[in-house]
Amino acid sequence: MTNSFDPDSIELPIGHLIDGELLPATDGLAMHRPSDAAEYAHCPVADAEMVDRAVQSARRAQAAGWGSAVPRDRTRALQRWADLIESHARELAQLEALCSTRPVSQLAAGDIAVTAEQIRFFAELADKEGGDLAPTAQGSLGMTVTEPYGVVGAITPWNFPISMAGWKLGPALAAGNAVVLKPSEMTPFSSIRMAQLAVQAGIPAGLINVVLGDGPVTGTALTGHDQIAKVSFTGSTAAGQAIMGNIARCGTKPMTLELGGKSPQIVFADADLDLAADNIARSIVFNAGQACVAGSRVIAHASIADDLAARLMARMQPDRPGPTWQGDTAYSPIISEKQRQRIAGILGQAVDGGAEVLCGGHALDRAGYFFAPTLLDGVDQNSPAVQQEIFGPVLTLQRFDTEEEALALSDHPIYGLCAGIFTRDLSRALRAMKRVQAGTVWINRYGRSRDHILPTGGYRQSGIGKDLGREAYHANRQSKTVLIDI
Repeated sequence: MTNSFDPDSIELPIGHLIDGELLPATDGLAMHRPSDAAEYAHCPVADAEMVDRAVQSARRAQAAGWGSAVPRDRTRALQRWADLIESHARELAQLEALCSTRPVSQLAAGDIAVTAEQIRFFAELADKEGGDLAPTAQGSLGMTVTEPYGVVGAITPWNFPISMAGWKLGPALAAGNAVVLKPSEMTPFSSIRMAQLAVQAGIPAGLINVVLGDGPVTGTALTGHDQIAKVSFTGSTAAGQAIMGNIARCGTKPMTLELGGKSPQIVFADADLDLAADNIARSIVFNAGQACVAGSRVIAHASIADDLAARLMARMQPDRPGPTWQGDTAYSPIISEKQRQRIAGILGQAVDGGAEVLCGGHALDRAGYFFAPTLLDGVDQNSPAVQQEIFGPVLTLQRFDTEEEALALSDHPIYGLCAGIFTRDLSRALRAMKRVQAGTVWINRYGRSRDHILPTGGYRQSGIGKDLGREAYHANRQSKTVLIDI
């Protein structure tokens, strides 16, 4: 257990980071560790005045030349930052594991290493993506040029703190913007330290400012600020709707929203059932199902549904649950007692409606906010377990007889983030891929790995715009059309 550490020995960077300086604060929202339920700190709440201070700092830093500098200079600074993130992986992993649901053993070689790679990917776009010349009449020159927006307001969720910070900061900075970042009030520390490392890497102080606080106070002040030129948010659909409403009340500005999901996994009769079971179980057990992309709805052909269910139950046992700061922990806690009770409440409603619990369905008897991986059978389309994003380790199982029925069951009235398809028939896979309403479709696999070259984003109320890939870089620059008579 070489990754293990003492949670009470960690020095926490508590405060707002503005102009590269940490402004300490001791009061605010009570913080509880998911692994043992202990109250251990308070998260300060930035008010509108503090948010404005951060925005003005970002404006000064961006105007000083970051956006207009030689693009390769941005590339080099971001690459140095990625190097520092990697060299401080142990420190960052401890700060994140302490307060989050992410086991320390999964962070250094997983979330943090991938974040460094993503920053390098976006760094290389800084001097390789530009405008275009357009075909015009003789005697004219037409072109499009792109420019940074200025200051981007970014809000990240609690489930993958450093990963989500990388998603927002990497493309925004590479594109020449400054950023005011609000991490979740439950998991802010790795984001603060990450921003401090940016200054150490030579990224000018003030280009990344971090304000701590909740959504109603700090988030509202940030997204509604008239000098925030663009908003980037990852979180729940309800929170995304609130952000859109706040922006609309204050004016208009572009936004990128990656929101909730209730992703189907369709398993046809000819599928490799071990492959399907491995991928499906992993997608719902990973981080205890607390991921917007979790493949939480299994839709299986009736002839193989029972066999698949048996294989899933064998793979869904909670493997080494424990504190996130213990090196051999593999199964995560739920983020809070409130969220654990919500999971139990939705399960109770589903059971009252006729669902059968095949495995799990209860809190684990240990300290902290743990919940057993759960498989529900006998659910219909109207079950709350099918309709609602549970954000916990809960799978539902539905059966189909025909391809048309499978695709109809996969269709969700609200969400369209991701989908999985398992079949050996390439023609069927391609037909289903075209019919499924989702921003990302995985075939005979499920989940992201290190494929940050590909964009991610949802259909319907699962989001607007794309994160990752070239699309994320372009989403952080605005286009200007130029026509010259020569």
